[in-house]
Amino acid sequence: MAKAGGKRGVHLEVFHHLFAAAAEEMGVSLMRSAFSPNIKERRDFSCALFDGEGRMVAQAAHLPVHLGSAPLSVAAARDAVDMEPGDAVLLNDPFTGGTHLPDLTLVSPVFLSGGKRPDFYCANRAHHADVGGQHPGSMAPALDVHAEGLRIPPVRLVRGGALVQETADLLLANMRVPLERRGDLLAQWAANRVGAERLEEMAREHSPRVMGQRAALLLDWTEGLTRALISELPDGEWEFEDSLDTGAEGDVRLHVLMKKRRGELSFDFSQSDDQGTAPVNTPRAVAVSAVFYLLRLLLPPGTPTNEGVLRPVRIITRPGSVVDAIYPAPVAAGNVETSQRLVDVLLGAVAQVLPDRVPAASAGTMSNLSFGVRTKEGAFTYYETIGGGAGAGPRGDGANALQTHMTNTRNTPVEVLENQLPVRVVSNTVRRGSGGRGRRRGGDGIIRELEFLVPVELGWIASRQERGPWGLRGGARGASGRLRVHLPSSSEALIPGPQASLRLEAGARIEVLTPGGGGFGSPAGARSGERN
Repeated sequence: MAKAGGKRGVHLEVFHHLFAAAAEEMGVSLMRSAFSPNIKERRDFSCALFDGEGRMVAQAAHLPVHLGSAPLSVAAARDAVDMEPGDAVLLNDPFTGGTHLPDLTLVSPVFLSGGKRPDFYCANRAHHADVGGQHPGSMAPALDVHAEGLRIPPVRLVRGGALVQETADLLLANMRVPLERRGDLLAQWAANRVGAERLEEMAREHSPRVMGQRAALLLDWTEGLTRALISELPDGEWEFEDSLDTGAEGDVRLHVLMKKRRGELSFDFSQSDDQGTAPVNTPRAVAVSAVFYLLRLLLPPGTPTNEGVLRPVRIITRPGSVVDAIYPAPVAAGNVETSQRLVDVLLGAVAQVLPDRVPAASAGTMSNLSFGVRTKEGAFTYYETIGGGAGAGPRGDGANALQTHMTNTRNTPVEVLENQLPVRVVSNTVRRGSGGRGRRRGGDGIIRELEFLVPVELGWIASRQERGPWGLRGGARGASGRLRVHLPSSSEALIPGPQASLRLEAGARIEVLTPGGGGFGSPAGARSGERN
């Protein structure tokens, strides 16, 4: 546990856990009251608290890709709307504080001292299983952001404690399965109300003034720990690059130059490729989130996770590039695929200066699967990410079959999936032998096979489909991923590549094989994982 000294340090520890516990309770409320399997079962959401200046004070142990980028969403909401007691502001626009369209962020002010300005903000972000657009699930290849779904600039969803019905009606009219979307939005509102209640209880015990002071000191504490970490690094420059395979669009290169100079650490992504028509573009918020996650990995256990992490750090991006996309770039995969690869390139750079602390690359993809249909009897949409193998490191083998790095979601239980949707789970098992060989072996990926009982439209976005995750120190690559589609009318499997939108007939089966992690170290006879 990272400690702050003396009586003051004890007080900071107490408030660190009080704030974090409030964010965790927000998450429990959201999970229990949501309608969709993606939020209720997979827990594809995140919650955090912010002070009156919009600085992140605490977060729950939810999704890193959400939480590192959330401060920009709160800033956008504060800039756009003069929030009053009982309000809640909704947004998802990637070019105005959001990340990708299915992630809807709700920001609520909390007034504790009777002033005209909020003392704190509660915010949560949840991935909705559909936000309109060309494809069910809103997570399939599209040529621009408009085809990906409904863009929502910061707007009041709640005013003075009451739902703004006209706003809700407009949003839901543009989304498939509106009743499910409405239920998830109301669950987000309820979660923020839970966070506000906990802050109000804390204010009655400790006073708003003390809470504000402790929040500011927590940021200073984390900043100090980050500066101590940076001071341990030698001055120098380290760079690394990797690429995203996108199929027809070719490879998209991501590059980072990491510099340490006189106590300042900078990450320069400006040499990454220009944005293109593949949906791997991402707003700057995701690059910021990846750096935030990297630093939090390196900081001592128990470090408060807040905006103080980034104070001593400079992040450089180039507008119009794949990591700082501008309108109207498609961005659906940026939050899921590009975020993972940004972590890979950051770890690749850090491995050059801290070789005994960094593992090989993990699966490097969220293997995004969405499907849905609209019929006379009704409609459904579904979205999930599928885990893979973790990279091996200097201390041990990589873990098998789990979510890694920027995602922290669970899998939907077989019973829930088959009960709620016309889908049969044929197989869900570890992909044995897919981890990269080495002195320490990379973790194995997953094989997941589904059969559709009705015709569906399928969306598929992944990467690491051509080259598996890299190894370190002589370790071999893990196996690359693959999607196989088995049609009832054909004996040959269709392999659509990294990105696809397909219409499938009833009885079609899909088989997802996710990548294994890279190996670490180079024993005699080391070789890569399977290549099927």
